[in-house]
Amino acid sequence: MTQYQVHSSAIVDDGATIGDGSRVWHFAHVCSGAVIGKRCSLGQNVFVGNKVSIGDDCKIQNNVSVYDNVTLEDGVFCGPSMVFTNVYNPRAFVERKNEYRNTLVKRGATLGANCTIVCGVTIGAYAFVGAGAVINKDVPDYALMVGVPATQLGWMSEYGERLPLPLQGNASAQCQHTGAKYVLEGTVVRKES
Repeated sequence: MTQYQVHSSAIVDDGATIGDGSRVWHFAHVCSGAVIGKRCSLGQNVFVGNKVSIGDDCKIQNNVSVYDNVTLEDGVFCGPSMVFTNVYNPRAFVERKNEYRNTLVKRGATLGANCTIVCGVTIGAYAFVGAGAVINKDVPDYALMVGVPATQLGWMSEYGERLPLPLQGNASAQCQHTGAKYVLEGTVVRKES
């Protein structure tokens, strides 16, 4: 039997899948087709749509709506009041449910408070989107993105520390906290195993 916690004010529709150890807090709503992994936290007033997949160990802070066609891999952090969209050019009087665009947020990424993710993009693994940024194009793995529209400011370690690397070229750096080594080749960063 699945073991997860749901606050008495939250609504979890029949058919939703929620993994062991997950918690659904006050006034949240999880729709029937949603798939949520293990050890996730859905904060107050979170909405999760029918066509949503959320991996293990994700944290979705208060007032976040995860709409249809959004996929979060394991370990994604969604800051308070950040925004997903699923229609690129909405109009109240035009039905566009058949035009939903897929959004993928890869493993370990951080989406800062009040940022906006315009639908149809991929956020790379361990990328870090700053508070209030607007993402309207794909984001590379480990990239630090800030501003409106967002531009790349640098690179981040898996631990969430800024790496002293140029935006492009050939270089290497260590995470000051963990000592892990990261290598930049052109415009791609990878962690050495």
